[in-house]
Amino acid sequence: MNYAALVTAIQDYTQNAETSFVANIPNFVQQAEERINRSIMLPELRKNATTTLTAGSKYLARPSDFISVFSFAVINAAGAYTYLIDKDVNFVREAYPDPATTGTPEYYAQFDGDRAGDDGNFILGPSTDAIYTAELHYYYDPASIVTAGTSWYGDNAEAALLYGSLIEAYTYMKGEQDLIALYSTRYSEALGQLTGVQLRNAQDEYRDGKL
Repeated sequence: MNYAALVTAIQDYTQNAETSFVANIPNFVQQAEERINRSIMLPELRKNATTTLTAGSKYLARPSDFISVFSFAVINAAGAYTYLIDKDVNFVREAYPDPATTGTPEYYAQFDGDRAGDDGNFILGPSTDAIYTAELHYYYDPASIVTAGTSWYGDNAEAALLYGSLIEAYTYMKGEQDLIALYSTRYSEALGQLTGVQLRNAQDEYRDGKL
């Protein structure tokens, strides 16, 4: 299902072609996408980024589209990986109170959040003693089907995207509660299927057995 087909389906289900309603369809779809993105963590919502840490680095800027961490590692000149352990800022500050204390980083924390002109930073403990490559696997919000025309959800999770959009559309319309309840049930069923995909992605059936 591409965006044009989704828009047609929303109008067909709601039987609404009123100008302001149609103008708000992009908002309904993006709200549905955000709802799905915050409910599941599929590999399709994961991205990898690398950057160079110079000697003495205490902080690392977060990517502009960062949502949450999947894994965080530093790689030394020999190519050896050290995966950092997530801790609170207070732990890192107390364990390494002197920024001049250096070594291979062992811990990281979310130092601050997103704000105007700054995407937030991680704090490392200890500060780096050499040049490292930082490798961050993280979750992000992919391009919306509204702007891209197609998306992974449109190709692989049509029901979740459609019913999520219909919930937002009927809320806007102040529609009948029984229909909103029906669409909410259908959405929950579709989201449950995606959750099953998420769980299967986190397991190896050969080693872990069937889900």
